[in-house]
Amino acid sequence: MKALHFGAGNIGRGFIGKLLADAGIHVTFADVNETVVNALIERQSFPVKIVGEDCVVETVTNVTAINSTSSDVIDLIADVDMVTTAVGPTVLKIISKSVAQGIEKRIAVGNTSPLNIIACENMVRGTSQLKEMVFEHLSTEAQQFASQHIGFVDSAVDRIVPPAEAGETDPLAVTVETFSEWIVDQTQFVGEIPSIKGMECTDNLMAFVERKLFTLNTGHLITAYLGVLAGHETIKESIEDAAILADVTAAMQESGEVLIRRYGFDKEAHAAYIQKILGRFANPYLRDEVDRVGRQPIRKLSPQDRLIKPLNGTLEYNLPNSHLLKGIAAAFLYQNADDPQAVELQAMFAEQGFDKTLAHYSELNVDAEVVTLAHQAYLALK
Repeated sequence: MKALHFGAGNIGRGFIGKLLADAGIHVTFADVNETVVNALIERQSFPVKIVGEDCVVETVTNVTAINSTSSDVIDLIADVDMVTTAVGPTVLKIISKSVAQGIEKRIAVGNTSPLNIIACENMVRGTSQLKEMVFEHLSTEAQQFASQHIGFVDSAVDRIVPPAEAGETDPLAVTVETFSEWIVDQTQFVGEIPSIKGMECTDNLMAFVERKLFTLNTGHLITAYLGVLAGHETIKESIEDAAILADVTAAMQESGEVLIRRYGFDKEAHAAYIQKILGRFANPYLRDEVDRVGRQPIRKLSPQDRLIKPLNGTLEYNLPNSHLLKGIAAAFLYQNADDPQAVELQAMFAEQGFDKTLAHYSELNVDAEVVTLAHQAYLALK
């Protein structure tokens, strides 16, 4: 079995690419980073440091790479059994044209064997969004072919993969935590579902997408924003601050009540899941900087993302939300001159004020009580 994986960064190599290769699948990484691409071509392997209670280094083999701007990508899509991505939401649109051209070539060479495409991104139903982008580039005939022979499989992914450690000279070295979760929508595959250890199938994906979004992502981001305000540099330092730990735990409990009402999660099991997440934040072997986690506040204040979506859930079920509002307020105190979204947020905030800025990005009603409460939370934090 052969797979093409877009994105040879730390998540691509340390998470999805590793799981595929460990399952005996030959993986070709597609990326624009020539240093990484050339190293993968030359070595056809890379080390992954896995850190938890113990530290182990595993070598991933049976891999190679190509430049993602090369026409070889189209040839590969026409031939492989699986396409996966770990490129970030904004890059999906860029690669969608190549995917479409690969599908057209698949038709031209008469390849009717199943192809399953899985976007492994930090977004809700990212593969369905990629499918829409791909179909914009396809002829009506090719759309019909894709509907029959190509599965666009949504997934939920969870693994903390920080940037390279300071002083690391190997461009392929990557460090990951022990925990990983890759859950896929089994109803969307075409043909036989591949057996990949670490890939879990479900027919209720949204429950797991929102469990991860409302717990890991919500807690991670609020830890980062409160950590910045307290002068901490890393997630570990931040979550070891007793005041931040209390706020983050309470915010995750608020979002958790939404999940329990919406999907019937067991209360005690979810409480244990929250504690597991908090333990991951405190992993002493992971240097996860608050600025990395806090970046792109505009995206994270959008209606379907980790702050506003759980907040809307609390409004739907008439549940407490004061700690989620504190996290939202903290986003307005996040300043990072190297992050265009942080700069844009602060510029609009200075010009329009808190209520209009929050309403603009979150799509909450500017006159809603919850916006007023968020503003009060901002003033209290400030």
